[in-house]
Formats: sequence, C-alpha cells, structure tokens
Amino acid sequence: MSEPSDRAFGHAPTPVLRPWTLGDRDVAAVQRAFAWPGMAAQARNPIATAVGARSWLEPMVPASADAEPRCVAFAIDLDGVAVGHVMVSAIERVHLTGWVSYWVAPPARGRGLAGAATAALADHCFTVQGLFRLELGHRLNNPASGRVAAAAGFVREGTERQKLRYRDGDGCWERYDTALWARLATDPAPAVVPLWIAAK
Repeated sequence: MSEPSDRAFGHAPTPVLRPWTLGDRDVAAVQRAFAWPGMAAQARNPIATAVGARSWLEPMVPASADAEPRCVAFAIDLDGVAVGHVMVSAIERVHLTGWVSYWVAPPARGRGLAGAATAALADHCFTVQGLFRLELGHRLNNPASGRVAAAAGFVREGTERQKLRYRDGDGCWERYDTALWARLATDPAPAVVPLWIAAK
C-alpha cells in the first residue's frame, strides 16, 4: 500500500499509525499527553518527566524484529506528532488472544482517530499476528471508550464487576465495574475506515 499523499495536494494531514520510537519527539509527546487531567491516572507509574515518559515507551518499542512479541503498539501520528496510542498486550499464543487498549490526547479527540486506529490494530492482529480473539474493557462511567470499541467492530459481551482500579484525585485506589467487549477474526468488518499503518 502506498503512503497517503494528502499533504501534496494541500489537504489536512492524514493520520497514520506507526511504531513508537524512543526519540525525543515521541518522549515529549507522551509527556505532554499524560500531563492532561485524567490521563495521569491511566499510567502505572508517573509520567511527569522525560525519564518517566521514556520508561513508559520502552516496552512499546520491540527489541528485535525477530522476537515473538507479547505486545504490539503503535503511535497515532498526525503530521509527524504522536497524538494517541493503540496497543494489544497480553498476547497469548495458545488461544490466540490479546487485550486491546487505546488513548488519544484531549486536543486530538473528537475526530474519530481512536476508532479508526483500533480498527487498524485489530486488522493487524488478525492478519499479521495471527490472533483470533481480541478483548478490551472500560469503566462504565467512560461511555466514550465504548463508542470507540463499537466503531472498531467490537461487540459488548457483558459487565465485569469491580474489574479495574484506578487512583482518584487524592491518590486513593477506587474499583470500577467494567464493560467487556470482544472482536473475533470472523466478525464483520466495521464501517469505519482503518488508519493506514506506516512501516516507521
């Protein structure tokens, strides 16, 4: 597939997925994203500094192209800047399953990027990684995440009680009921057009 060329015709930049790097631009993008209210709680460890952002990025960058990955992650790139993230983790090769997660930094939200990126990730998981079932979950008080899942072709399968926990504004842990969604390799393709995946 050839690279999108909207920029050559003076159009708005075309968002793409690309592998994360440990370069300064991606480190700065991650640090900016997690500085927004509500984003910091999504990370296991603080990402308030460049060191913290680099530590978050390190597992996202494969050590070797020949290694069988336990996770596959992409940056959502808009005009050379990472504005979001999609990933499949906990890849299990016996049952061919994986766990999907995603985020988009607040300034880039409302453009359908998360749904198109998650659809592209799912296609990659089914065709390149050979997975059969993808799962994801979100707090019930985060319906926007459910809209992303539905746009990407996932089907809601139920509610898991007190599945996830996150720190509140005071740093205390709080548990949340979670909506469980899944998509199978045999499910119909979603209506959303998946983002193009760049090699680098």
